[in-house]
Amino acid sequence: MNVAGDERIRVVLADDQALVRAGFRALLEAQDDIEVVGEAANGDEAAKLARNADVVLMDIRMPGVDGIEATRRISADPAAGAVRIVMLTTFDLDEYVFEALRAGASGFLVKDTEPIDLLRAIRVVAGGDALLSPSVTRRLIAEYASRPADAPRVRGDVLQDLTEREREVVALVAHGLTNHEIAESLVISPATAKTHVSRALSKLGARDRAQLVVAAYQSGLVRP
Repeated sequence: MNVAGDERIRVVLADDQALVRAGFRALLEAQDDIEVVGEAANGDEAAKLARNADVVLMDIRMPGVDGIEATRRISADPAAGAVRIVMLTTFDLDEYVFEALRAGASGFLVKDTEPIDLLRAIRVVAGGDALLSPSVTRRLIAEYASRPADAPRVRGDVLQDLTEREREVVALVAHGLTNHEIAESLVISPATAKTHVSRALSKLGARDRAQLVVAAYQSGLVRP
């Protein structure tokens, strides 16, 4: 991922509204550490351009191939394994947000977010973290729990390779706790908490904390 040294974070903008893309481009290209490497008006174009990017800002609702299907394609593409996807939505609890996270997105933003928050989001996900604040995580779980009939589950034994401590940590991640909050809760150091999170990510084949939230809830480890 192009985040070391003087290399810039490569971003693809995927939105069916040219005016929205132009606004994002103007903001991003004014930054020394960010470069816009492509624009897409639909999910099909976004999936094709993703291989050249570190981060894709992906509108959920686009004509033809939407943002969720495009996210699935990118997540399944070995050549785009390091690409992080931030979903863009008009509402902060879009009905498709959880589905987008399950498809492989690293987080989401509302389109009218403040410029400074958008820039921070790009840098956060480019660095490998998930863009999910504790409050957003809790609300997503609550939203998902209110529609259990529509939500496919995964087997509980998906977590069988985790140690008991790693299960505890994943459960706390799913409740929206940061590494520092996890450390305080379990009376361990933040570095140890981070190590447990990293090991859980590796064992579960998860891209980031957003995927841990999905796995924890779908496996039944976390029940609202």
